[in-house]
Amino acid sequence: MRGLVVLLVSGAFAAWLMIRALRRSEDPPRLVFKWVLTAGMLWILIRKVAPIVASGGLAAALIGIPLTAVCGMVLAIIWARSISAIAAKPLSSLYDGGDEEPEQGPFYSIAHAKRMRGLYAEAVAEVRKQLDRFPDDVEGQLLLAEIQAENLNDLEGAELTIRRLCQRPGLLPRNTAAALNSLADWHLKLAQDPEGARRALEKIIELLPESEYSALAAQRIAHLAKAEHLLSRHDIRPIAIKPGIENVGLLPEDQQPKAPEVDPARLATEYVRHLQAHPMDTEVREKLALLYADHYGRLNLAADELEQLISDPHQPPKRVVHWLNLLADLQIRHGAGYDAARQTLQRIIDLYPGSAAAQVARNRIDLLKLELKRRDAVRSVRLGEYEQDIGLKRGLPHKP
Repeated sequence: MRGLVVLLVSGAFAAWLMIRALRRSEDPPRLVFKWVLTAGMLWILIRKVAPIVASGGLAAALIGIPLTAVCGMVLAIIWARSISAIAAKPLSSLYDGGDEEPEQGPFYSIAHAKRMRGLYAEAVAEVRKQLDRFPDDVEGQLLLAEIQAENLNDLEGAELTIRRLCQRPGLLPRNTAAALNSLADWHLKLAQDPEGARRALEKIIELLPESEYSALAAQRIAHLAKAEHLLSRHDIRPIAIKPGIENVGLLPEDQQPKAPEVDPARLATEYVRHLQAHPMDTEVREKLALLYADHYGRLNLAADELEQLISDPHQPPKRVVHWLNLLADLQIRHGAGYDAARQTLQRIIDLYPGSAAAQVARNRIDLLKLELKRRDAVRSVRLGEYEQDIGLKRGLPHKP
């Protein structure tokens, strides 16, 4: 009974191996043919050749051994290719992936091809076919919305697709932000609708509060173009170009054309008014800090503006490092001294230890005294008073 069980288990295992081999084979009929030949050769070896070899004597030497060699050569010919493939499999698997099943995923190449040929409805159908199999695929949802908005002029349908995507549980924040930013772009580019773009960007702030994505969305909201400006881009009027000044390089200095001067006071007022309406606008706040420092010489006001940016926990590290380096530049430029600049650079090291920015800050601290000396040298030359055109004066100075 025990032997029968072992036989059944062995037979079942052998059958499973054969079925598995057939499924993974590139040519199943050829594999079956090899098995038949192998079974025939083994039958000959066991039933015909083995008794001759076992009998010994001259028959074993002249008939049994040669027949055994012939059967072995036939088996080698049958399985030589398979054996070599098994031997080379560890190396070849590095290039072709071996027998591992490829990850199942959507394929949008057909949809892209149909879209390029102008078959937009067919492209949408192909995308939906893939989404039926992979309903949570973000790439497919974004592609569907893009075709709806840009090719089918169905901005409402694209917005519905994006909003359904954003309502899916487990959607990564970066995908949510990318989808809603794309929707805002379509509102601006296709519909000249800044209010629709504003709603999409405000949705980012609502869904991802106190995050890097909400800060970037607030920055975009602060710089949204007005509807009149967007519409004027479609009604461009030709501008008559006046002839330029001839021989501009030969004109005296007092007759040289000059760029229009910008009133710093008016500019500062505009920046402050803009920041009252859009306090998250980092670009304008940085410009205001530079204006305070370089024009008014108020390093303390400039530092206050930059500190508001640096202390925002939702800003990306790259921007924080930029503002700390800018603050150090202003401290060096306006004479705050070595200690103040060094403390500012040390904050980069403390905030992001082990980063490339921290290493750059260390290198800058090592060279900070040289940087200060170079600034002092430039400042002393600029503040000096020298007699103009001394080399062009004729004659020698005479004693009184």
